[in-house]
Amino acid sequence: MKPPSGVPGFRFAGLACGIKESGRKDLALIVSERPATAAAIFTRNRIKSPTVVSGRTRVARGRLQAVVANSGNANACTGPGGLRDSEAMCVETARHLGMDARHVLPSSTGIIGVPLPMETIARGIAAAVAALAPDALQDAAEAIMTTDNGPKTAAASCRIGGRTVHVAGIAKGAGMIAPNMATMLCYVLTDADVAPAALRPMLRRAADETFHAITVDGDTSTNDTVLCLANGVAGNPRITRGGEGEDVLERALTRVMKELALKVVADGEGTKKLVEVQVDGARTVAEARRVAFTVANSKLVKTAFFGEDPNVGRLMMAVGNAGVPVVEETIDITLGGVRVVRRGVAVGTREAAATKVMQRPSFVVRISLGMGEARTSVWTSDLGHEYIRINSDYRT
Repeated sequence: MKPPSGVPGFRFAGLACGIKESGRKDLALIVSERPATAAAIFTRNRIKSPTVVSGRTRVARGRLQAVVANSGNANACTGPGGLRDSEAMCVETARHLGMDARHVLPSSTGIIGVPLPMETIARGIAAAVAALAPDALQDAAEAIMTTDNGPKTAAASCRIGGRTVHVAGIAKGAGMIAPNMATMLCYVLTDADVAPAALRPMLRRAADETFHAITVDGDTSTNDTVLCLANGVAGNPRITRGGEGEDVLERALTRVMKELALKVVADGEGTKKLVEVQVDGARTVAEARRVAFTVANSKLVKTAFFGEDPNVGRLMMAVGNAGVPVVEETIDITLGGVRVVRRGVAVGTREAAATKVMQRPSFVVRISLGMGEARTSVWTSDLGHEYIRINSDYRT
């Protein structure tokens, strides 16, 4: 499928302004032709980048018109100067665009603990404004990358009130990925007309099924941001909370966000496997999620995925470590449909078949607890040598 090039009513730019020594693109700009309804979810890490602090204040007003995002420098752990620089990014962007600086959201990603090169960024903002184009979404997606292997984009469309509504998103993220918020920057854009009171819970629900259901290494960053802008250019009847069109748009948002979330896991630093961990038969969804994430984050389980080793002892160990009351004798586990644990006992005769499953780039681990009706799914990756290499020399 051809990657999306834009969304009606938005313009984009992505270029290299000199933040990255590699010379790769490092500054992105997203601009709506009119102030848009805005909703966002930010990191729950108690150590937050000043761009998150600035962004939360702006999103709280419910209206934004532009995003300025740099990569190569996270502007985190930079003290009061970092907050001044974050605000300055917004002011400089607004000055060139002729808009209110309170309608500009800043984002940064990259190395932590280094002040932003503001003269370089100021020149980059001016160049990005001059380069804005309605079909340059891919450029913006490239400009927010750090250790990503490639840009991440997704798109969907739907019909609301007789009008075609478009949804597209870009994301970056490959390491330091964990729920609450999956470590990343993500911008989801739509030309739908949506009230702020409807968009906020819609985005939260979509995130719970997507970005809050992925993990690569269990770490949550200082800069995580997922933003949704809805500019209303499609001309559909305004979507209100509980009103007509809400479910339709939410399905489209969730579809786009899930595609981006899975691309983030599949692109995990040094990873080769995309693994869905399904847990069913739990007493509650919360307990199912706890088991699923304990398995998905276990370093021993993830290295077994890397080694393509159906080590059921590690899976059972992780289930037992979740802090959820389980009964060993009621647990069944399958790998890609191959049963490897039946009623708590390893099925040794299926090991060869299970190994073949784990040699695939993507497979499903299904854990049935046999205690109730609740179920959930999360997505994770393997963990191997390349992850250590990338993160041991990330700053060099």
